[in-house]
Amino acid sequence: MARYDFSLPRLYIEQPLREGAVLALDKDQANYLANVMRLGADDPFLVFNGRDGEFRAHLAGGNRKKPDVAVGAQTRPQTAAGDLWYLFAPLKATRLDYMVQKAVEMGASRLMPVITHRTIVSRVNLDRMRANTIEAAEQCGILNVAEVVEDASLAKVIADWPADRCLIYCDEDAEVTDPLKALAAVPSAMPLAVLIGPEGGFDASERAALLALPQTIRLSLGPRILRADTAAVAALTLVQVALGDLRG
Repeated sequence: MARYDFSLPRLYIEQPLREGAVLALDKDQANYLANVMRLGADDPFLVFNGRDGEFRAHLAGGNRKKPDVAVGAQTRPQTAAGDLWYLFAPLKATRLDYMVQKAVEMGASRLMPVITHRTIVSRVNLDRMRANTIEAAEQCGILNVAEVVEDASLAKVIADWPADRCLIYCDEDAEVTDPLKALAAVPSAMPLAVLIGPEGGFDASERAALLALPQTIRLSLGPRILRADTAAVAALTLVQVALGDLRG
């Protein structure tokens, strides 16, 4: 049996959730349910907020333009969030949207834009990123919503890096070319972070600074040069297969 019902629409709601609650929708949410999904008063859907689990719900009230949500029984209890950070050099908007959504689907719990020497896009719309994390969670049955944090320079990230978290960064010049062999060197049970650099790669000074961190793994993604958004999916998949929740 599937762990959740793929047939029902899912909606992220910020308010606290409990059985029997009646909650107000904002204009966009009301339009989505009533006009885009064309739900009537008796049509069920699912709601979650990243804290209280997932609940069955339906529209309530006589105002179709701004209906309320009547919360029914809980369908899934809240699960603990994962602990996989994803750091990346920003991309142009459409490709960034894709990358953020795929990172959430692959289990990233924290997303952080990192400005490197060769980063082309230096301004990031964090609200748009948060909207994409919510959309990915809604569509994929995810109960937790990934945290989006302010962008920072790579130099600051390295200076502030926690000594107890392993940083796995993609490097086409990695000495160990077998990615699974490289990941086998990660200490057991250590929290993880994955870093994807800009399309021009890290420069020599950035590589040296990364290698100077006490817990760093250089990860090769094979003989092909991948676009940054493709590299994100490949790297996160490898990490989850070798060390995360995709292990057999």
